[in-house]
Amino acid sequence: MRENSLIESWLRGIAIAVVILFFMFPIVWIILMSFQTNETILRIPPSVVFEPTLDNYRALITGKLETNAASLDIAFMRNLGNSVLLSVGAVALALILGVPAAYSFARHKTRFSEDIAFTLLSFRFAPPLLVLLPLTIYFQKLGLSDTYFGLIWVYQLICLPLILWIVRGYFEDISEDVEYAYRIGGHSWFSTFRKIAVPLAGPGIAAAGLLAFIFAWNNFIFALVLASADKQPVTVGALAFVTASGIQYGQIAAAIVLSITPTLLLALYAQKYLVEGLSLGAVKG
Repeated sequence: MRENSLIESWLRGIAIAVVILFFMFPIVWIILMSFQTNETILRIPPSVVFEPTLDNYRALITGKLETNAASLDIAFMRNLGNSVLLSVGAVALALILGVPAAYSFARHKTRFSEDIAFTLLSFRFAPPLLVLLPLTIYFQKLGLSDTYFGLIWVYQLICLPLILWIVRGYFEDISEDVEYAYRIGGHSWFSTFRKIAVPLAGPGIAAAGLLAFIFAWNNFIFALVLASADKQPVTVGALAFVTASGIQYGQIAAAIVLSITPTLLLALYAQKYLVEGLSLGAVKG
């Protein structure tokens, strides 16, 4: 019996290791590429044995990209700062607008509330190319073209529907009796929302905010069309590594490592909120 249990444990461990290796291999390979030169990366057959170099990261930080043909100026660190500013600003605005709206949809249902909520959600499903032309025209007329505020505002097409629908589900899972008992004590609707509903739905709000941040961080098309080079995020700035002398694979790999680091650290920090959010529905009576 113990022998069978030991064999099952070994087989389970091997299976888990294979799965982890399968999914982690691309990330590990990208990290290895970031410490290699283009010549090392493109050699055939590829090898994990090489002399590491920090030139790729040095080029990103200093803004000087050395190629076989010439020396180019790149603005990766500025693009990285733009990504942080745009993603944080978009998520903050979406939380300010979306959390009260989600509570209203969850607690004050009307005849058209479902239709309105679904209409807002449909903005998330609409292809960006569908709205780019009218957005470009309106932004030029309103003076929002090529501005941080304009990009943060248009990012609401990504963040706001996501936060609205996810947080709404968490508010619906909170027992209304808890809020009613607090209201009996003479507290206002806003006080109940701020001190009871929001803390109870905190893990869900954190999870929704994290997902919205990732989607905003990975956005490409809006910033490509509506912003100039000095306001574009890393997703667009990475195009600078495709030069006339060739594709700079090492710099691209280093840029990927640096660009995924903030979202990875945020996901690790917010992991406990994601786990708590899964059990939030247990309070529903």
